[in-house]
Amino acid sequence: MGTTRSAASSGSPYEGSVGFSRAVRVGQHIAVSGTAPIGEGGQVSLDPGQQTRRCWEIALGALAELGGTAEDVIRTRHYITDLDVVDAVSAVHGEIFGAVRPASTMVRVAGLLDERWLVEVELDAVVPED
Repeated sequence: MGTTRSAASSGSPYEGSVGFSRAVRVGQHIAVSGTAPIGEGGQVSLDPGQQTRRCWEIALGALAELGGTAEDVIRTRHYITDLDVVDAVSAVHGEIFGAVRPASTMVRVAGLLDERWLVEVELDAVVPED
């Protein structure tokens, strides 16, 4: 018997054209794709803390759709465009994952797909067996 694979969509216009899912679950493992701070109607806050909250709201929503919670997260990644946002991004991560304490990486990149984006996030989770 094969391992079940399921996917979640966030409605991103890029999912169909690029050919990816917001998140994929295979067995107990869930991987959430790079998630940008896109709000309703394509709006993007210029505040790094609000951008980070929006990223995690989307990513954790996809995780929940596939049966996971923040407590199941084992790794997070932040891609930031400016070192000035480190404190704001870190503070939001601490609010969400302070008790979970997943492995985590933050990388400064030259840029993201939209120049308004200051942060993009990813996560990996392992959910309890059914």
